[in-house]
Amino acid sequence: MKFKALSAAVAALLSSHALANDTTALESIVVHADFRPSEIQQTPISITSIDSEEIQTRSAQHLEDILNLAPNVNMSSGGSRSHYFQIRGIGERSQFKAPINPSVGLIIDDIDFSRSGAAATLFDIDSVEILRGPQGTRYGANALAGAINLRSKEPTNDLDIHFESTLAEYDTRSVGIAVGGPLIENKLLGRVALHTNKSDGYSDNDFLNRDNINNRDETTIRTNLKWLATEDLTVSLHYLHLDIDNGYDVFTFDNSRTTFSDQPGTDSQKTNAFSLRADWDISTSLRLESIISHSNSGLEYSYDEDWSYIGFHADEYSSFDQYLRDRDNESIEFRFLSNEDGRIFNNSTDWLVGFYYAEQDEELERNYTYLASPFTSTYDTQNTALFGQLDSALTDKLTLISGLRVEHWQADYEDSENLGISASQNLFGGKLGLNYQANDDQLLYTSLSRGYKAGGVNTDGRLDASARGFEREYLWNLEAGIKSLWLEGALKTNLTVFYAQRKDQQVKSSLLIVRPDMSTEFVDYLTNAAKGKNMGVEAEVDWLVNSNWRLFANVGLLRATYDQYDDPNGIDVSGRRQAHAPNYQFSAGTEVYIGQHWTARANVEGKDKFYFSDRHNAKSNSYALVNASIEYALESWRINLWGRNLFDKDYAVRGFGSFGNNPANGYITETYTQQGEPRIVGLSVSYDY
Repeated sequence: MKFKALSAAVAALLSSHALANDTTALESIVVHADFRPSEIQQTPISITSIDSEEIQTRSAQHLEDILNLAPNVNMSSGGSRSHYFQIRGIGERSQFKAPINPSVGLIIDDIDFSRSGAAATLFDIDSVEILRGPQGTRYGANALAGAINLRSKEPTNDLDIHFESTLAEYDTRSVGIAVGGPLIENKLLGRVALHTNKSDGYSDNDFLNRDNINNRDETTIRTNLKWLATEDLTVSLHYLHLDIDNGYDVFTFDNSRTTFSDQPGTDSQKTNAFSLRADWDISTSLRLESIISHSNSGLEYSYDEDWSYIGFHADEYSSFDQYLRDRDNESIEFRFLSNEDGRIFNNSTDWLVGFYYAEQDEELERNYTYLASPFTSTYDTQNTALFGQLDSALTDKLTLISGLRVEHWQADYEDSENLGISASQNLFGGKLGLNYQANDDQLLYTSLSRGYKAGGVNTDGRLDASARGFEREYLWNLEAGIKSLWLEGALKTNLTVFYAQRKDQQVKSSLLIVRPDMSTEFVDYLTNAAKGKNMGVEAEVDWLVNSNWRLFANVGLLRATYDQYDDPNGIDVSGRRQAHAPNYQFSAGTEVYIGQHWTARANVEGKDKFYFSDRHNAKSNSYALVNASIEYALESWRINLWGRNLFDKDYAVRGFGSFGNNPANGYITETYTQQGEPRIVGLSVSYDY
């Protein structure tokens, strides 16, 4: 009886009669992460787009604050911010002494920050686009698992002023202003944004009697000049300055937020970067896009290794570890694309060809208590790629996509321990896909794609010579999806299923060394597992029930396991789940417009437990977080009272196991975790002109 009543209620709710009077269509979303801009519902990729409205509603300061909105996307902290991201269970989790090659690309205004996730601050960002699955044709070696693309707001011919300020718990305060408009009307447009974000952080240090040892002090400056040179040529210059001076002191013996370190660490980044882009419609047949980018970043990552102070225990040790890196990234890319009159094969096929070259130079200085002198190294890489893609209309509804990218990767490594390694590899990937546009509202697609990732070097002299290098990794990914609009555009549904095989899977491991004083040290290194398998489902729903009520939800299901792998201890872990790959993730929420000025929002987001590492069996706990906000809007002003993790749920964003660090219990093996953001409530005020 209850089921019949529920069914009747649902049927009434879904009926056109119930919705006809006040339902409006959802706004269309244009994404730019592929070669050509397109509406998200017409883009045959599993992709999530998060716009500036969602960023502002959540008072999100950094990419880590919104990633739970995307299915099958995880993150790894181990610092003041999450520097590393995982898509469908694939991605790096940390970096210490050895250089790394990323599996998830992070692109900000055409500048590659794939090794520096702290750069993903969000003020004046117009959209965040998260592409799941290998993007071998578009992004190459940096996008084995996918890519995250951030686009800042563009200047227009209208004067635009945005002001925003936030006050929240833990002495959190931020203020930002962005101004855009014409410098020369219809010719030269500009925009500049300045934002600072400060917080004491969520840790207290009882030994130093401080509550700001994990503080955040982040300044972002963005500028954008757009020159409308002619009707056919547009030149854009983006400049980004970052000054991130954050503390890092989070690990404790009891996994609390109360530390006892006598030497708190630092997680900082100083960056100056620019990209220069020209888009030129040479004719009605041909378009040229060129991008030049450069970035220089100085980074410090340091921490108190013993997590305590001298005098804590009779069997104590005292150690501090500091990594100072200087990174220079330079790239140039040219793409020739067909315009409407440039289609080939009897006007049926759009085409593009491109060239890409990048140099990435990294210098490291490590200062460590147990080293007689600083360890230094240089790691220089060059990537040269040729790529192309054909979009062939087989019928008026069926399109074949064929893409190929060939890349030459060269790396040179030298360090102060007289280790010198040079490596050179040829890599290739691409995509074959079929899209079927059944009608204006239904797109079905399937694709077979090949992603790749370069091999590299392990740099610690205590490793066996056989462990000094690791091989390239390839991933074959088969997926199918359907994107749909229903109820005259008021309901949007997206569904993707995927199956991926990883060959020579790169696995992060570590060698445990026990010192004479019984304290322990890890030597991180990468090795290759024989095979891995990643499969799952991603589903998203967005429903504008009527003009006052919206519902949205997504879920990611993932099974990421090793097919064949013996871990460094010689144990066969075939069939075990891969690290940072929860079996499920979800987010569900609602938005209600109350009267003329008020809007209430709430959502719950969560994920299953997952292994912290491939080396040990320590796991996170599953969790669900509740977030909510209520906003009052009057003309150009908005006042937003918001809260994240309202029930103050404890959850871990990084974890280590199978080692001991506490002299008080004889250094027995334990699991240590870094806790995520606790409950935080704040008030944001914004003004738009």
